[in-house]
Amino acid sequence: MTEALLSRLAQQFPLRALDVGEMGSLKANGMTFTVEAYEAEGLGHVSVMRATGFFGLMKMDTLIVNPTALDLPLYSYDRIYAMGNDTLIVELYDSQLSPFAAEGLAAVKAAYTDLPERDPGAHWYDEIKLAESLSKKGKRADTARLNELATAHWDAYLNAPAAVADAACKRAKAAVYVEGLLQNGGPSTDVFKRSLGDEKTAQLFRKVLFGTDK
Repeated sequence: MTEALLSRLAQQFPLRALDVGEMGSLKANGMTFTVEAYEAEGLGHVSVMRATGFFGLMKMDTLIVNPTALDLPLYSYDRIYAMGNDTLIVELYDSQLSPFAAEGLAAVKAAYTDLPERDPGAHWYDEIKLAESLSKKGKRADTARLNELATAHWDAYLNAPAAVADAACKRAKAAVYVEGLLQNGGPSTDVFKRSLGDEKTAQLFRKVLFGTDK
Protein backbone atom coordinates (compact mmCIF):
# COMPACT_ATOMS: atom_id res chain seq x y z
CA MET A 1 0.00 0.00 0.00
CA THR A 2 2.83 2.37 0.80
CA GLU A 3 4.24 1.99 -2.70
CA ALA A 4 0.85 2.87 -4.16
CA LEU A 5 0.64 6.03 -2.04
CA LEU A 6 4.18 7.02 -2.96
CA SER A 7 3.41 6.48 -6.64
CA ARG A 8 0.34 8.73 -6.43
CA LEU A 9 2.45 11.42 -4.76
CA ALA A 10 5.16 11.19 -7.43
CA GLN A 11 2.61 11.83 -10.17
CA GLN A 12 2.02 15.31 -8.72
CA PHE A 13 5.34 16.03 -7.05
CA PRO A 14 8.41 14.47 -8.73
CA LEU A 15 10.66 12.67 -6.26
CA ARG A 16 14.42 12.94 -5.89
CA ALA A 17 16.02 10.28 -3.70
CA LEU A 18 18.26 11.54 -0.89
CA ASP A 19 21.34 9.80 0.51
CA VAL A 20 20.49 8.52 4.00
CA GLY A 21 23.82 6.76 4.57
CA GLU A 22 23.95 4.29 7.44
CA MET A 23 20.37 5.16 8.37
CA GLY A 24 19.16 3.15 5.39
CA SER A 25 19.23 -0.08 7.42
CA LEU A 26 18.59 -0.24 11.16
CA LYS A 27 17.73 -2.80 13.84
CA ALA A 28 15.69 -1.97 16.92
CA ASN A 29 13.53 -3.96 19.34
CA GLY A 30 13.82 -7.17 17.33
CA MET A 31 12.74 -5.41 14.12
CA THR A 32 14.71 -4.71 10.95
CA PHE A 33 14.07 -1.29 9.40
CA THR A 34 14.82 0.02 5.92
CA VAL A 35 14.61 3.77 5.46
CA GLU A 36 14.39 6.00 2.38
CA ALA A 37 14.09 9.76 2.05
CA TYR A 38 13.11 12.00 -0.85
CA GLU A 39 12.73 15.61 -1.83
CA ALA A 40 9.31 16.02 -3.45
CA GLU A 41 9.42 18.93 -5.89
CA GLY A 42 6.81 21.52 -4.96
CA LEU A 43 5.87 19.71 -1.73
CA GLY A 44 8.76 19.07 0.67
CA HIS A 45 10.49 16.25 2.52
CA VAL A 46 9.19 12.68 2.24
CA SER A 47 10.42 9.55 4.01
CA VAL A 48 9.46 5.89 3.94
CA MET A 49 10.34 3.36 6.63
CA ARG A 50 9.55 -0.35 6.39
CA ALA A 51 9.95 -2.80 9.24
CA THR A 52 9.69 -6.56 9.64
CA GLY A 53 10.20 -8.70 12.69
CA PHE A 54 9.20 -11.57 14.92
CA PHE A 55 9.86 -14.14 12.17
CA GLY A 56 7.76 -12.21 9.67
CA LEU A 57 4.68 -12.15 11.90
CA MET A 58 4.78 -8.36 12.13
CA LYS A 59 5.19 -5.84 9.33
CA MET A 60 4.99 -2.08 9.57
CA ASP A 61 5.20 0.68 6.96
CA THR A 62 5.57 4.37 7.72
CA LEU A 63 5.23 7.26 5.27
CA ILE A 64 5.95 10.80 6.42
CA VAL A 65 5.49 14.10 4.60
CA ASN A 66 6.93 17.32 5.99
CA PRO A 67 5.48 19.82 3.50
CA THR A 68 7.90 22.72 3.37
CA ALA A 69 6.88 24.13 -0.03
CA LEU A 70 3.12 24.09 0.60
CA ASP A 71 1.28 25.17 3.74
CA LEU A 72 -0.16 21.74 4.54
CA PRO A 73 -0.07 19.94 7.91
CA LEU A 74 2.65 17.43 8.66
CA TYR A 75 1.46 13.95 7.60
CA SER A 76 2.36 10.58 9.16
CA TYR A 77 0.98 7.24 7.89
CA ASP A 78 1.53 3.96 9.72
CA ARG A 79 0.24 0.58 8.60
CA ILE A 80 0.81 -2.38 10.90
CA TYR A 81 0.07 -6.03 10.10
CA ALA A 82 0.38 -8.33 13.09
CA MET A 83 -1.40 -11.37 14.51
CA GLY A 84 -4.17 -11.22 11.91
CA ASN A 85 -4.85 -7.54 12.60
CA ASP A 86 -4.59 -4.70 10.10
CA THR A 87 -4.04 -1.31 11.74
CA LEU A 88 -4.18 2.02 9.91
CA ILE A 89 -2.98 5.17 11.65
CA VAL A 90 -2.80 8.52 9.88
CA GLU A 91 -1.86 11.50 11.99
CA LEU A 92 -1.93 15.09 10.82
CA TYR A 93 -0.09 17.69 12.87
CA ASP A 94 -0.48 21.44 12.91
CA SER A 95 2.59 22.71 11.08
CA GLN A 96 0.67 25.30 9.08
CA LEU A 97 1.45 28.99 8.97
CA SER A 98 -2.19 29.81 8.21
CA PRO A 99 -5.57 28.06 8.75
CA PHE A 100 -5.98 24.74 6.93
CA ALA A 101 -9.00 23.89 4.75
CA ALA A 102 -9.75 20.37 6.02
CA GLU A 103 -13.23 19.83 4.57
CA GLY A 104 -12.08 17.24 2.03
CA LEU A 105 -10.28 15.17 4.65
CA ALA A 106 -13.22 15.43 7.04
CA ALA A 107 -15.60 14.18 4.34
CA VAL A 108 -13.41 11.14 3.65
CA LYS A 109 -13.16 10.30 7.35
CA ALA A 110 -16.95 10.54 7.72
CA ALA A 111 -17.48 8.12 4.80
CA TYR A 112 -15.63 5.28 6.54
CA THR A 113 -17.14 5.25 10.01
CA ASP A 114 -18.09 1.58 9.47
CA LEU A 115 -14.46 0.56 9.96
CA PRO A 116 -13.51 -0.33 13.56
CA GLU A 117 -12.02 2.52 15.54
CA ARG A 118 -8.73 2.14 17.41
CA ASP A 119 -8.16 3.96 20.68
CA PRO A 120 -4.96 5.99 20.10
CA GLY A 121 -4.53 6.72 23.80
CA ALA A 122 -3.48 10.04 25.27
CA HIS A 123 -0.19 11.68 24.25
CA TRP A 124 1.58 15.00 24.77
CA TYR A 125 1.08 15.94 21.10
CA ASP A 126 -2.71 15.58 21.10
CA GLU A 127 -3.18 19.35 21.22
CA ILE A 128 -1.52 19.77 17.82
CA LYS A 129 -3.00 16.64 16.20
CA LEU A 130 -5.80 17.54 13.80
CA ALA A 131 -9.29 16.07 14.10
CA GLU A 132 -9.06 14.71 10.54
CA SER A 133 -6.47 12.13 11.65
CA LEU A 134 -7.39 8.43 11.42
CA SER A 135 -7.02 5.50 13.82
CA LYS A 136 -8.52 2.19 12.67
CA LYS A 137 -7.88 -1.43 13.64
CA GLY A 138 -9.48 -4.20 11.64
CA LYS A 139 -8.88 -7.76 10.49
CA ARG A 140 -7.53 -9.07 7.20
CA ALA A 141 -11.09 -9.00 5.89
CA ASP A 142 -11.04 -5.22 6.30
CA THR A 143 -7.82 -4.68 4.36
CA ALA A 144 -9.41 -3.73 1.04
CA ARG A 145 -11.65 -1.12 2.66
CA LEU A 146 -8.78 0.19 4.79
CA ASN A 147 -6.79 0.58 1.58
CA GLU A 148 -9.68 2.56 0.08
CA LEU A 149 -9.76 4.83 3.10
CA ALA A 150 -6.00 5.36 3.10
CA THR A 151 -6.01 6.21 -0.62
CA ALA A 152 -8.99 8.58 -0.47
CA HIS A 153 -7.59 10.33 2.61
CA TRP A 154 -4.16 10.62 0.95
CA ASP A 155 -5.64 12.12 -2.21
CA ALA A 156 -7.66 14.60 -0.16
CA TYR A 157 -4.50 15.62 1.67
CA LEU A 158 -2.40 16.06 -1.47
CA ASN A 159 -5.15 18.06 -3.19
CA ALA A 160 -6.21 20.23 -0.24
CA PRO A 161 -6.03 23.98 -0.92
CA ALA A 162 -2.66 25.25 0.27
CA ALA A 163 -0.61 28.36 -0.34
CA VAL A 164 3.04 28.30 -1.32
CA ALA A 165 5.04 28.51 1.90
CA ASP A 166 8.40 29.73 3.13
CA ALA A 167 10.46 26.56 3.58
CA ALA A 168 12.48 27.79 6.56
CA CYS A 169 9.34 28.84 8.44
CA LYS A 170 7.65 25.52 7.70
CA ARG A 171 10.65 23.51 8.89
CA ALA A 172 10.73 25.54 12.09
CA LYS A 173 7.03 24.87 12.71
CA ALA A 174 7.42 21.14 12.07
CA ALA A 175 10.49 21.07 14.31
CA VAL A 176 8.27 21.90 17.27
CA TYR A 177 6.67 18.47 16.87
CA VAL A 178 9.92 16.64 16.09
CA GLU A 179 11.80 18.15 19.03
CA GLY A 180 8.80 17.36 21.20
CA LEU A 181 9.05 13.71 20.19
CA LEU A 182 12.74 13.64 21.04
CA GLN A 183 12.17 15.29 24.39
CA ASN A 184 8.85 13.78 25.49
CA GLY A 185 8.89 10.50 23.60
CA GLY A 186 6.32 8.59 21.58
CA PRO A 187 5.60 4.95 20.67
CA SER A 188 8.26 4.64 17.96
CA THR A 189 10.58 7.29 19.38
CA ASP A 190 11.03 5.32 22.60
CA VAL A 191 11.84 2.13 20.68
CA PHE A 192 14.60 3.84 18.72
CA LYS A 193 16.02 5.61 21.75
CA ARG A 194 16.40 2.33 23.62
CA SER A 195 18.17 0.65 20.71
CA LEU A 196 20.05 3.48 18.98
CA GLY A 197 20.58 5.97 21.79
CA ASP A 198 19.53 9.60 21.97
CA GLU A 199 22.06 11.06 19.53
CA LYS A 200 21.50 8.62 16.67
CA THR A 201 17.72 8.76 17.14
CA ALA A 202 17.84 12.56 16.93
CA GLN A 203 19.85 12.32 13.72
CA LEU A 204 17.38 9.82 12.24
CA PHE A 205 14.38 11.99 13.08
CA ARG A 206 15.79 15.42 12.17
CA LYS A 207 17.74 14.59 9.03
CA VAL A 208 16.07 11.53 7.54
CA LEU A 209 12.48 11.03 8.67
CA PHE A 210 11.30 14.64 8.96
CA GLY A 211 13.98 16.72 7.24
CA THR A 212 13.82 19.54 9.79
CA ASP A 213 17.63 19.82 10.05
CA LYS A 214 18.66 21.28 6.69
